[in-house]
Amino acid sequence: MDMIRTPAVFSQKKRQKRMSSPNLSCNYETKFNKFVIFIMQRKMGVTRRTFLMELARRKGFRVESELSDSVTHIVAENNSYLEVLDWLKGQAVGDSSRFELLDISWLTACMEAGRPIDLEMKYRLMEQDQSPTSNISKPEEPSFIASKVSPYSCQRKTTLKNYNKQFTDAFEIMAESYEFKENEIFCLEFLRAASVMKFLPFPVTRMKDIQGLPCMGDRVRDVIEEIIEEGESSRAKEVLNDERYISFKQFTSVFGVGVKTSEKWYRMGLRTLEEVKADKTLKLSKMQKAGFLYYEDLVSSVSKGEADAVSLIVKNTVYAFLPDALVTITGGFRRGKKIGHDIDFLITSPGTHEDEKLLHKVVDLWKKQGLLLYCDIIESTFAKEQLPNRDVDAMDRFQKCFAILKLYQPRAESSSYNMSEKIDMAEVKDWKAIRVDLVVTPFEQYAYALLGWTGSRQFGRDLRRYANHERKMILDNHALYDRKKKIFLKAGSEEEIFAHLGLDYVEPWERNA
Repeated sequence: MDMIRTPAVFSQKKRQKRMSSPNLSCNYETKFNKFVIFIMQRKMGVTRRTFLMELARRKGFRVESELSDSVTHIVAENNSYLEVLDWLKGQAVGDSSRFELLDISWLTACMEAGRPIDLEMKYRLMEQDQSPTSNISKPEEPSFIASKVSPYSCQRKTTLKNYNKQFTDAFEIMAESYEFKENEIFCLEFLRAASVMKFLPFPVTRMKDIQGLPCMGDRVRDVIEEIIEEGESSRAKEVLNDERYISFKQFTSVFGVGVKTSEKWYRMGLRTLEEVKADKTLKLSKMQKAGFLYYEDLVSSVSKGEADAVSLIVKNTVYAFLPDALVTITGGFRRGKKIGHDIDFLITSPGTHEDEKLLHKVVDLWKKQGLLLYCDIIESTFAKEQLPNRDVDAMDRFQKCFAILKLYQPRAESSSYNMSEKIDMAEVKDWKAIRVDLVVTPFEQYAYALLGWTGSRQFGRDLRRYANHERKMILDNHALYDRKKKIFLKAGSEEEIFAHLGLDYVEPWERNA
């Protein structure tokens, strides 16, 4: 059972952490006695502060572990002038004007020079209107009222610009940890919080910034507060060092391996992929065997250029059998991402006929061309007039193909190639294995399928939750059903679906929730 840490326990832990911060004794020669430096730990973290203190002492600087009357220079990282003043007030410092308040860049410049450098304006922390860097473009403070931010990501426009990556990275680590434990409630709590933080058009630097925002429960607020104060999350760090999490992270990185299989392997005492491969008693599925066989390629990122090259292959092959087909790249690439882990395609045709053998013809041609490394075709199980699935994470019932394609890559020509090295160029791998999903949908369901397969996953979840809770409708990748009127709502475009739901249209690149 997961322990729920109360704010009181969290605060006590933080106090203990501060009290146990290293108070290093100075064993180095002090060369610059006029400078007595104190490095703020706020937003920096214990490890980095300890390293900088030790480095400065080695260079001959006098660095105090605690704030004292002898300190002349206070150095801060990612803290504004006002934030440093607030912190000093909390330390019961009466007159802060006796300190030189400096950005970390001054200290690092001193380290490079090996001596104290001049206190130029660019290093000083000061009020915004006095700062020489105040004209530098910065994200504006929120012009909206936090309490008006919707708890549904389908009512928020979220681009790829994330001002709060340090928070969202920690949240996603926590969410993944709970997913591995099959604790859906806590997992979704952190995913929803990450989605809200990604939407914010400014960086969160104080707890006041999140006041009134939705999806900010106690567990989430604890993590935010610790990152603001310490520069990192001890909870996320604990997860990253947890044996079970490390094993599950490795196992689920294999194509065809999910949480259930990972749990089974872990209970068997397996901890690494090497141990899995060495265990001869395991019966791997065809998909898992392919996952291990092409592992290095499949875990590497797919670039936008590679996605475009695969798109050309897919379109040319489909057009050979269905000239009027509409082939659309979906997923992260449709949302504007430059890298991904696989490539999803939606295939439909405005013609009256449906070619149920299309995917079989496509993979047969790829086999003949030597491009197909693996495929698994799932036949459609959709029945007409079937009500949409209420489960927001349910898979749709379209015919689909999960494939691994061989993408040939041009060899790099090197002018410095030495023939005497006798390198057999035939042995040099000139292709990369890439995951490709093909989904075939009837034309009348295309808009719903496009919306669902474009994502993001959290955006789709919230869209379905909104439809159900706010509009008394059921939405999935096949249809939208009005429970009050007891009718299916037809849509020829994504815009029409949003209109049915009474929502403002959100462009694909604004769905990165």
